[in-house]
Amino acid sequence: MSNLNIREAGNRSRFYPRESAQIEKMIETWEHNLCKKPASAEMKDKQYRIAIVPHAGYIYSGFTAFQAYKLLENFIFKRIIVVGPSHHIYINGISIAENEFYETPYGNLEIDLEYVEELQENFNIDFQPDVHYLEHSTETQMPFIKRMFPGIKVVEIVYGRVSIDTLYDLFEYILRDKDNCLIISTDLSHFHPKEKANLLDNNCIRALTTKNFKLLDESSEACGKEGLKAILKYIIQNDKNVIIADYCTSGDITGDTSRVVGYLSAVI
Repeated sequence: MSNLNIREAGNRSRFYPRESAQIEKMIETWEHNLCKKPASAEMKDKQYRIAIVPHAGYIYSGFTAFQAYKLLENFIFKRIIVVGPSHHIYINGISIAENEFYETPYGNLEIDLEYVEELQENFNIDFQPDVHYLEHSTETQMPFIKRMFPGIKVVEIVYGRVSIDTLYDLFEYILRDKDNCLIISTDLSHFHPKEKANLLDNNCIRALTTKNFKLLDESSEACGKEGLKAILKYIIQNDKNVIIADYCTSGDITGDTSRVVGYLSAVI
């Protein structure tokens, strides 16, 4: 194990506000906006242990991510495992954080080192510290988790070039433990005009909801496509269903529809 004590938050003031009070103002607005959306009692009454969430700046995708976390909020988990793709450093395989704590604007989260060791004993996973610092796909999830599950432990996993079967085996192992919650972090299409982005993203969403692995493989431009494919394989193998919480693009926020990024949140 590494002697590094805290997984520092390298993206404060970049992807999300530095102070929790600023995030609380955003959440107040999101709660107000959520009240105006038609709510399904059936969605709220089910128990979910898997969520797909975006990882852009909170001003763009925060409300979309927040809606998935709201559907997880009422359930008790022992730990939350956050899995996202590496954006800044090439990595062949998978890295898992071995720090003791994870820094957030709401205070530190405890990393479940005992479970980290268990995963390392069962899979070929090491710790590459440079892969984790500044990795926003996972870091942007941690303020949500600390705020909504204040006493929970977390595990941070970042993947690079890895086979779908390897990720599937990891996800399947994680989900055998009923105390675990698994977060799959990904954005969808990148930098297309909004009309084309909607087409690509709707194909991706349709692939998930209809369990069409071939369509997902052929149509999705998600940066976390490997994670999506692995969790879709799990959904198919275990007869689960994807429920869409929200979809939007950056153009819906900025008004610039010429070059947008797509954001999805869903629960399983």
